Amino acid sequence: MGRSLGVNNIPPKYCSYSCVYCQLGITYNLTIERRQFYEPKEIFKEAKEKIIRLKEIGEKVDFITFVPDGEPTLDINLGEEIRMLKSFSIPVAVITNSSLLFLESVRQDLYEADLVSLKVDTVSELTFKKINRPNHFLNLDAIFDGIVEFSKVFKGKLITETMLVKGINDSGEELKDIASFIAKINPSKSYISIPTRPPAESWVIFPEEEVLNMAYQIFREKIKNVNMLITPEEGEFTITDDLQEDLLSIVSVHPIREEEIHKLLSEKRSDFSLVSSLIKEGKIKKVKYNNKIFYIRKLS
Repeated sequence: MGRSLGVNNIPPKYCSYSCVYCQLGITYNLTIERRQFYEPKEIFKEAKEKIIRLKEIGEKVDFITFVPDGEPTLDINLGEEIRMLKSFSIPVAVITNSSLLFLESVRQDLYEADLVSLKVDTVSELTFKKINRPNHFLNLDAIFDGIVEFSKVFKGKLITETMLVKGINDSGEELKDIASFIAKINPSKSYISIPTRPPAESWVIFPEEEVLNMAYQIFREKIKNVNMLITPEEGEFTITDDLQEDLLSIVSVHPIREEEIHKLLSEKRSDFSLVSSLIKEGKIKKVKYNNKIFYIRKLS
């Protein structure tokens, strides 16, 4: 999606899942109740201010993306917020775990978006409970019915993402079943991803290269456009003059590698003392995963 301005419309960590691989940690508000979390006017105001600042420094915004500290469709004002943000004439995307698409109100809200990314990690009830650890009121068949119904009506760009965790959803049989379901909804692109950032559960690791290749080949047999997201992105962050605010915004939803932190600081001719201060103040945390150092927003 190019350069994306993230919109955080859900406070940590209200979600319908508590995925074992989640970069934001374990869900402590496991819910499927839709409600208001923030005033839509406030979200619009903050987005407008950020877009103006980015334009002033010559940065282009390709997408405005709902990618919050929880499940975005829990926000009962999501449809209204999408409509408001589209007034900037910038495409709006929503990254959802798909869990609430069985609700007509959620599908109606998502129809407003230009791009919707749906999570499909498994089609097995047993695996569903192991990897996504859903709210106990959720029914996997109902979720799939909602996804299919949404795909029939949605006029925007539909993509899917499947996160693979070693020993949970990476068997050949499981992969064939996932690919078969995704093929039914005919996404413009289907992504296979792995946990490259610190997960909620320390035992989570990604499959070996041979298994990832098998997954890609299985998906390619059934789905027309398949991509793999198996390496951390490079140079995808933008910092304005408010270095501390922007850094905190990034690490709130996207753990960032140490080398990327140094690159951003260098661009603004700042040193590592800012990061050290934020750590001392308890605002960010240094973590290690897969022999790499990351910095993430410390949640209360």
